[in-house]
Amino acid sequence: MSRVHDALRKAAQQYNEPVAPVKSQGGLPPRDVVDDPVGGGTVAVDSEDMRVIVQNAQVIPYNPLTEALVVNPSKPREAPGEEFRTLRTRLNHLQTLQPLRTLVVTSASPAEGKSFTATNLALTQAQLADKRVVLCDFDFRRPTVDKTFQVEISPGLTDYLLGQAPLSTVLRKLDQTNLYFMTAGQAVPNPLELLNLKECKSLLEELRQNFDWVILDSPPLLFAADGNLLSTMCDGTVLVVRIGSTTFDSVSRALQSLCENNVLGIVVNGARRGELYSKYTYYHDYYAPGSKEEEEAQAATQVDA
Repeated sequence: MSRVHDALRKAAQQYNEPVAPVKSQGGLPPRDVVDDPVGGGTVAVDSEDMRVIVQNAQVIPYNPLTEALVVNPSKPREAPGEEFRTLRTRLNHLQTLQPLRTLVVTSASPAEGKSFTATNLALTQAQLADKRVVLCDFDFRRPTVDKTFQVEISPGLTDYLLGQAPLSTVLRKLDQTNLYFMTAGQAVPNPLELLNLKECKSLLEELRQNFDWVILDSPPLLFAADGNLLSTMCDGTVLVVRIGSTTFDSVSRALQSLCENNVLGIVVNGARRGELYSKYTYYHDYYAPGSKEEEEAQAATQVDA
């Protein structure tokens, strides 16, 4: 910071003004003051550039918790992975029709699968070579991203918004993937107040400009106002419901709390492995490597040749 104070002292001597210390405001990084080669005075510049932060993000080994039930990129034929690829396809199509990059994934009540959906959707989107995705754990009340990827919860988003950690230490990248993520950070007594900071909106806009998809995991709509606020700052909202758990009344109340603004659709979670999955397995395993049908097809090809 010596060059900051030198530049301030130079400017103060020139204009006969007292030197004031440079402080960080909210979660924004400090602004360095450097000599202006054109005007001859001084100019303030951001000490952190999002593009540089993304390029130099800390790489974390991909070692998800077994119990987290994340899709396995090495087993693309599994039925759950195909369901998330279907969701991915629909969202990418919507993206061609309207401005859609920041997405809130939420639910009406706890334990309905919103975090499960947000994580797997982010992983599935990141499987596309041309998509750069970031998963943000904005559920400051019951965070899960740190547990899913088995990393430290702090520094995270709350640390950044409180001005206690630079963004370069908060943004991390999963090894051998296009997926970046931000954990929730240290526990705070006032999550909603943090989301109301202008720094939060500025952060989302910065992420929107540097990622193809920004996926937010938020608290349930009927148990906290966080999700409602986040939905007003994002391009779209996906509501997750669970078969046998979510009631029609809670879905109606959740949609009313959103005023139906930017609601893209509903994801149904908790379906049983029934006829749909058995038919899926039959169809995709028909020509699976090593199957009888594949061997017969190869033999027929050799005969025709």
